[in-house]
Amino acid sequence: MTDHERTRPDESESGVLDLLGVGIGPFNLSLAALADGVPGLRALFLDAKPAFSWHPGLLLEGTTLQVPFLADLVTMSDPTSPWSYLNYLREHDRMFPFFFSERFHIPRREYDHYCRWVAEHLPSCRFDAQVTALEWDEHAEAFAVTERPPGGGPPSRLLARHVVLGVGTLPVVPEALRPLLTSAHAGRVLHSADYRTHRARLAATDDVTVIGAGQSGAEVTLDLLRHQDGNGGGGPYVRWLARTPAFAPMEYSKIGLEHFTPDYIRYFRALPEDRRERLVREQWQLYKGVSEETLAEIHDELYERTIGGTEPRAALHPGVAIVGVEAVGGDGGDGGGGDGSETDGGGSRAGYVLTCRHTEQDRLFEVRTSAIVSATGYAAGRPAFLEPMAKLIEWDDQGRYRIDGDYRVALDPRVSGALYVQNAELHTHGVSAPDLTLGAWRAATILNAVTGRTVLRVPDRTAWTTFGAPGVAGVAGTVGVAPTVGAPRDVTVLDVSDAAPVVVRP
Repeated sequence: MTDHERTRPDESESGVLDLLGVGIGPFNLSLAALADGVPGLRALFLDAKPAFSWHPGLLLEGTTLQVPFLADLVTMSDPTSPWSYLNYLREHDRMFPFFFSERFHIPRREYDHYCRWVAEHLPSCRFDAQVTALEWDEHAEAFAVTERPPGGGPPSRLLARHVVLGVGTLPVVPEALRPLLTSAHAGRVLHSADYRTHRARLAATDDVTVIGAGQSGAEVTLDLLRHQDGNGGGGPYVRWLARTPAFAPMEYSKIGLEHFTPDYIRYFRALPEDRRERLVREQWQLYKGVSEETLAEIHDELYERTIGGTEPRAALHPGVAIVGVEAVGGDGGDGGGGDGSETDGGGSRAGYVLTCRHTEQDRLFEVRTSAIVSATGYAAGRPAFLEPMAKLIEWDDQGRYRIDGDYRVALDPRVSGALYVQNAELHTHGVSAPDLTLGAWRAATILNAVTGRTVLRVPDRTAWTTFGAPGVAGVAGTVGVAPTVGAPRDVTVLDVSDAAPVVVRP
């Protein structure tokens, strides 16, 4: 890779970095890759981890990305970049095997390896670098970033005109489970982010309950089913609970996927805040559903288990909310429940009793289990190092960032630099925020904003769908979007100010 190597920014020289990224996950790594080689741009990206790591707890054999390989770090914005997935294959002599495999969705483990390859070769990426404080230095007119090196050495101070937060999201668990997330219950009550670490122990447990109807919950359920020996003996009894009304497939139709386009983001951002909040809740199947392939594999496993009339050692319960959890039978250690029975919590078997409510029937019931895996997703949090900046950031009524169309956080007017965020804008930009599909496009948008010029061209139109009422900019009561492809010549639009019909001619 010597022909693509760049010089690492020298923080010892006087001056200020143009761009500093905090956190090196796929989204900030995408920005680092696209920024690599931009003339005159001094960029640095820091991460506290010793090396790149992407959801290590769910890097299971046989799992794939839910987006095509073209949604790599760079291709959707710059297919000529040396940091593309295809170039990764070429560098690792895997182009022919990949070609013959005819894969559109690549193994998750290979995506992780691809990202590590990019991170290790980009000179702008530095690991073992923990950011402990971010503040605005009025004298330098720059952000001051305090970095603590590994081993407890003296902290260093970096200055940057622009900062991009790509610190990722935090695991979310139901409130009833939170008191059990302690060392006393380690390996028996956990978030799916830690599943692979405790996989062997869970596979040897009599009874495991998985909570959450998304892809992670489905993959954990499938993996545990595959640890059953198929003869009704070894392996855990597997119970899958979900709050959603069904174990539903993720939207994957070609037109449906246009919700993951810049066109839909622009439409979503123009909606009133209360409508955006409602839409995010209603559109759970766009980003919290399960791939059809995984659902089919779970069904096939259960079908195999029931040949000859054998009862499956599994149960699937949608429409269920967890309202309480209690450790019983001593310390809640490994124990029975191997028959998968749902009891009233009596008896001496060690484990946990979950109090559940069926949301449609409004009926309470209890479940006895030996271990609990909470596959209940992730949410953006406020990193502690932002505390010195907190009073200079404009927060909404729920304590979230106010973010513009360029992913810039609204700040006090005294701050002349720009603070950007990645994957913290679900409330302002919609369901595409955590999706890898738009990672390169978002990074290109931020890069163009940081440099003040078009470093990477972004398309004006990306969807066949017109989101919102048909119309043109400047017509009252309409959304300022281009006319629908193939639309009739005359489209009648009502001007909501006086309900007078207006004829729009493309």
